[in-house]
Amino acid sequence: MLNRLSTFFYLRQRLVLALFLVPPLLWFLVVYIGSLITLLINSFFYLDGFTGQVVREFTTKTYMKLLLPTNLQIFARTTLMAVLVTIACVIIAFPLSYYMARFASPRLKTWLYLAVTLPLWTSYVVRVYSWKLILAQEGIISWLAGIVHLDGLLNWYLSNETVGGPSLSVSPTGIFLVFVYIWLPYMIIPIQTALERVPRSLIEASGDLGATPAQTFRTVIMPLAFPGVVAGSIFTFSLTLGDFIVPQLFGTSSFYIGKAVLTYQGTSGNIPLAAAFTMGPIVIMITYLLIARKLGAFDAL
Repeated sequence: MLNRLSTFFYLRQRLVLALFLVPPLLWFLVVYIGSLITLLINSFFYLDGFTGQVVREFTTKTYMKLLLPTNLQIFARTTLMAVLVTIACVIIAFPLSYYMARFASPRLKTWLYLAVTLPLWTSYVVRVYSWKLILAQEGIISWLAGIVHLDGLLNWYLSNETVGGPSLSVSPTGIFLVFVYIWLPYMIIPIQTALERVPRSLIEASGDLGATPAQTFRTVIMPLAFPGVVAGSIFTFSLTLGDFIVPQLFGTSSFYIGKAVLTYQGTSGNIPLAAAFTMGPIVIMITYLLIARKLGAFDAL
């Protein structure tokens, strides 16, 4: 019986492939794509201002609300934060990734991998709340600032209206620091993987031809490692766009996209407007991916 069954599947490899692919594809189409389509459909409904009920009639008036100055500021604020977090992660991750790829011994590389991925083994919420304690007025940052007599400078910085909070734990700076910490591993690993693929012979040939280390980095290493940078930036940029926990815990009265969606859906019950807001990050990410593709970032992935 088993021999007949194995022979049956061996002679019908397309059937075996279909049996393996159909369940995950169905899950992807129903759960993931289906959810996005549901959001898209709901974004074309609107909330009746008198009854507070969702009116299921096709209209674009909900999207018109996204063009209000307040909502445009939310999109601009969130996008700017995502860009700054991505740039900071690249600046921090590249030297460490380069050291791991080129100079670290196998034993040290294992420990560095462990150090980079270890925070991912713990709860996301626990890591975020730990930074709430670190950045608080009575936290270690304020304590160290007092020891080196920089508490006056810190207080002056925090009193600035552009910062917006009495401590780093309630400020855009705090949001930025926590985002960089949370998403940094997602930038280190792709860059390190891309640098591993850069042939040492190309770097040696560049030096033999008279290129300086800076020229070698600019013309050889960076172009070949750029797909890894793009791959990591997809994580850092997209995750920052949609996150609501960090802005909720560290933010001021200024909204970010994730926090706005949570408020409109949970507090206000305005599901159409929340759904329209979720379309914003999708459009931004599609635009970003198209630009990256045009730059040739995906050719070597």
